[in-house]
Amino acid sequence: MSKNISNLSGRIGLKKNLFEKISERSLNSKDASSIQEIANEYHMGVSTIHGAESFYEFLRPSHRAKKAFVCNGSACMCSGTQEILKKKLKEKLGDDKVGEMFCLGHCYENKAFHYDGENYAGNDIEKIDEIIKGEKIEQEKFFSKSFASTSFLMDDKLSNFDQFKDVLNKFINTDKQEIIKSLLDSNLTGRGGAGFPAGMKWDFCRKAESEKKYVICNADEGDSGAFSDRYLLEDQPLKVLFGMIICGYVIGSNEGVLYIRGEYPKSIEAINGCINSLKKEGLLGKNILGTNFSFDLNICIGQGAYICGEETALIASIEGRRAEVDVRPPFPVTEGLYKKPTVVNNVETLAAATGILINGAEKFAAIGNKKSAGTKLVCFDSFFNNPGVYEVEMGTPMKKVLNDIGGGFKEPIKALQIGGPLGGVIPISEVEKLNLDFQEFTAAGFMLGHASIVSIPKDFPMVDYIHHLFEFTAEESCGKCFPGRLGSYRGKEMFDQAKNKTAKIPLKLLNELLVTMKKGCLCALCGAIPTPIMNILKYFGDEMKDDMVKDN
Repeated sequence: MSKNISNLSGRIGLKKNLFEKISERSLNSKDASSIQEIANEYHMGVSTIHGAESFYEFLRPSHRAKKAFVCNGSACMCSGTQEILKKKLKEKLGDDKVGEMFCLGHCYENKAFHYDGENYAGNDIEKIDEIIKGEKIEQEKFFSKSFASTSFLMDDKLSNFDQFKDVLNKFINTDKQEIIKSLLDSNLTGRGGAGFPAGMKWDFCRKAESEKKYVICNADEGDSGAFSDRYLLEDQPLKVLFGMIICGYVIGSNEGVLYIRGEYPKSIEAINGCINSLKKEGLLGKNILGTNFSFDLNICIGQGAYICGEETALIASIEGRRAEVDVRPPFPVTEGLYKKPTVVNNVETLAAATGILINGAEKFAAIGNKKSAGTKLVCFDSFFNNPGVYEVEMGTPMKKVLNDIGGGFKEPIKALQIGGPLGGVIPISEVEKLNLDFQEFTAAGFMLGHASIVSIPKDFPMVDYIHHLFEFTAEESCGKCFPGRLGSYRGKEMFDQAKNKTAKIPLKLLNELLVTMKKGCLCALCGAIPTPIMNILKYFGDEMKDDMVKDN
């Protein structure tokens, strides 16, 4: 069934793609017959279109009835600002007009909320009257700085269109094998968490035989604590777009798409403006710089589904399907968007590829080690004395990262969750033993991922934190597999009871549930959520002993 939908959706392709049409209908049309028009155009049943539409939080009537949304991400939760924020917004807008979003990417200042298509945070709530009136208010920008000997992600070597033209002219006249060799020699691995060699992925797709191929930028950065994609999309957009264009040149594609989460309106605006400017400059479109190479870019706006950060769910979403995870193989490089060979890279990977081509593979490879090479963006939340996003060399001791670059903490912190909701929860004493290294984190039972950091204060109950993780997973699971769909809700129920003091948690049953989810879930969301929960049980079990029973 999904293959048929992919092929039918692919008949029209990325221009006004099916997901965009479904989104526009849901957000703008009050005419119930419009869903039948889309179904007729794509030769699909109305139930298929409705099934996809109902999957997304932002397209549901209950969501559209709200006026403001408070960030319910882990960082805002730990900061303790959510309830005060909700109260102020409800006083202004009404109790039934305030909802929640996860996450708005303002972890460096918290108090984050979304109103009328814009995000606000920090002290912005004090200007809520001006915001409601539609007045523009001055907002603080997050701090960013490179601590690398050679900056690949934060330098200014691709900050204007003249520089872009010179570099693009050089590389679209460079042998494709030479570009792939540079990426392979650099030891660049995917920065989205999976860590697959980027050059190898491009090469696999280049060798796949097809009359049509695609490049996808996965900009669905939904993990709390992470705002590195926001930095790159808003402050270094040319690096990201250059990476996509060169990937298209290498693999033989003439079209790409950036899937940007709807929670990042400024990122969407920045990239859209940059794409339009590149087209005006003749650096995007037909026969770029007088060559035979043509390449165009599109934007697809996410509608509130965390699971779309998983590449097969993201592809399903663009195609207008329910954003459910597909079984692999086949992998996207051989059968991806519209069942055509596709490279899916996240924002930082594409920007890093650009930096490598500009600065040289040998400089990138010389930093860190073969499996954890180059530089990495690290995000510090509001509990740090130096909140912001920083470029750090792989292999740097975490003690130095936290204390010298991050400036240490404003108040006592007992643990860090690094790498988003799926990343490990690490006691401060343990994290200081590690280096900024993918393999070191994995070997220690944690996950570095994209290196976002959520600080858990000393007095924050770990029972509440596990409840938050299960609640998030239950809400954001794609629902395709039984262990994920049922396991996440069963875990939430256990911790509902613990929070309400109506029953204790059966430890034996909880451990069996976590093992089942880890081994049996189809996607990384439900399959990886046991990792931080097991970390908490291991390192903070004594804190929760009164909430648990060992035998049941």
